[in-house]
Amino acid sequence: MPAPDTRQPRPLYGQFPTALRFSVRDQTRNRLAGLLLLLFVPAWYLVMDALASGEALDFKLYATGEVLHVDGGHLTLISAGLNSVTMIAGFVVFDAVRKALAFDRRLVFAGYRQATLVGAKTLAIAAVATAIALYTAVAVLFFWRPSPGGWFAVFAGFTVIALTYGALGLFLGVLVKRDLEGFFLIIMGGLMDTFLQNPLGNPLANRPVLEWFPSFGPMQFAVGGSFDHTALWDHLALGLIWAAAFGIVGLVIFRIRTRNRTHASG
Repeated sequence: MPAPDTRQPRPLYGQFPTALRFSVRDQTRNRLAGLLLLLFVPAWYLVMDALASGEALDFKLYATGEVLHVDGGHLTLISAGLNSVTMIAGFVVFDAVRKALAFDRRLVFAGYRQATLVGAKTLAIAAVATAIALYTAVAVLFFWRPSPGGWFAVFAGFTVIALTYGALGLFLGVLVKRDLEGFFLIIMGGLMDTFLQNPLGNPLANRPVLEWFPSFGPMQFAVGGSFDHTALWDHLALGLIWAAAFGIVGLVIFRIRTRNRTHASG
């Protein structure tokens, strides 16, 4: 008769800080992502501003039905920022989750509660995504000075799309088998998603079909707040729904892939 498992879970108050530290460390040690954030974002802004500055564009606010006549350079800075955030946040989280999955399994086998790991990973993703969004929003100020309320709208839109693609990175990190598949889906998904929202490169940018894209809500909120001084909170919440959907599915798969099968069968 096998001996009973006498291992006791470590105290919750001691597990969570350790799990959070591991999660934050995994997501902040990616040097390539750090270089992309520090160097690519300003360079991308510089190129987009040079290409679109001064060109007048029409942008439709779906909440009010109003068509705004805006500076194409400023509008393109918003979509360029959204594009940068999607790729960097998704890349950081995907890479960290993929590399740490085996380690997370060992933590569960050693007595860590799955709920603790899920909570720590969620908080780490939120913190890293917010930091990425903050840097990207601050970098905008070197090319365009919106009002304080307008800048906050841009920052809020960047934060929500960073959370969305961070959650997508988590989902892909526990789902796909190879790095190339995840990187391709994040990069191409982010490019198509944010590119289609800008009427400069997409003549169909004001069509209703775009309401089904993850960046629709954050883009509407950022543009409405920065150009029309309108707070479209329902559209910002729409972006959070996308983040929650990706995150919930990803965390469910994470729990399945890290469960202690030996302990469960015993």
